[in-house]
Amino acid sequence: MIRSFLFSLLFFTGIVIISIIFLPSFFLPRQVVALGGRLMGYWTGFCLKFFLSTKIIIKGTENIIKDEKFFIAASHQSMFETFFLQTLFNSPIFILKKELLQIPIFGWYLKKIGSVSIKRDQIVRDNLGFYDKILKIMSSSNRPLIIFPQGTRVLPNERPPFKKGASKIYEKLKIACQPVAINSGHVWPKLGGKVSNKIITISIIPRISKNLQKEEFLKTLENKIYSELDIIN
Repeated sequence: MIRSFLFSLLFFTGIVIISIIFLPSFFLPRQVVALGGRLMGYWTGFCLKFFLSTKIIIKGTENIIKDEKFFIAASHQSMFETFFLQTLFNSPIFILKKELLQIPIFGWYLKKIGSVSIKRDQIVRDNLGFYDKILKIMSSSNRPLIIFPQGTRVLPNERPPFKKGASKIYEKLKIACQPVAINSGHVWPKLGGKVSNKIITISIIPRISKNLQKEEFLKTLENKIYSELDIIN
């Protein structure tokens, strides 16, 4: 309990400090702000290792797509992947809840790095043109998009069906997908305290090519990620 409290206290304090330090970067090129995001990712890993004795294992780095545009589809069990994946990939573009952009300083940072917001599970005017906006951003950038096809954080043993929005993005972008399985919920659950002396495994799964039908893609993506989670859990 004490280690969990110390982790939360120092982790969030560090995130606030990094956000404040990088405030001047809002007037500089986006790449400078992205460095702040990467620093937050490294800070996340440090806090987990130092306060919770967490071991972080990264599998399959040889599978990272390097020769073409791609988007990342990752399992989502905690805040860990939101921060740490920025250390593995080139300043990914996030799709996130619109409410997150309203957080002082942190929300400004999310806007500056080009995050795409959506009102989840709603059909509203703000969501009109959502996929066209993603297509426009990706066509003018070499940064990968990152999505969490489960739609929200889930428990380690939960296996909800993936949201159909993931297949719509795949169909719209017509680029390869980089699946990633992460079992962070064993250490940093969405409910309750943090757990020490555990292992977080990030498994980078071989690409899914861009030429599948969207229904086949969604089934393939779900099978690949859940099969890998069954192994690393």
